[in-house]
Amino acid sequence: MKTNIGTLDRILRILAGLALLGAGLYFKSWWGLVGLVPLLTAAVRFCPAYLPLGLNTCTRPKADK
Repeated sequence: MKTNIGTLDRILRILAGLALLGAGLYFKSWWGLVGLVPLLTAAVRFCPAYLPLGLNTCTRPKADK
């Protein structure tokens, strides 16, 4: 599985996941578990939704000249 999540994208996913989990705890709702999805994709650095869209937020390695 090739990584397709860059550093900034990963940080934003972690923050969003924690915010969703926190909101779920605060409001005592099971919907907060949706926050596990961005946390999981940030942990493995792979987003299956990016495949059909052809997205990749990883920086490309610089080519040696």
